[in-house]
Amino acid sequence: MDYVSALLPPVVMAVFFTALIVTIVKTQGGANKAKEDAAVDAAVARAESVRQSAPKAPKTGDA
Repeated sequence: MDYVSALLPPVVMAVFFTALIVTIVKTQGGANKAKEDAAVDAAVARAESVRQSAPKAPKTGDA
């Protein structure tokens, strides 16, 4: 019976991992896909604008 106790945790983890992947794949797309994509695009644009508007720090080094 030691083999059962040795194999049970990996089998349980594999089952839960498979269920997680199936859930992730099933929830991709759908009615909210455009709204989610727009939210991501807005966040990326906001991060880019902050990065571009940040003052440039002088470079230090051997010059």
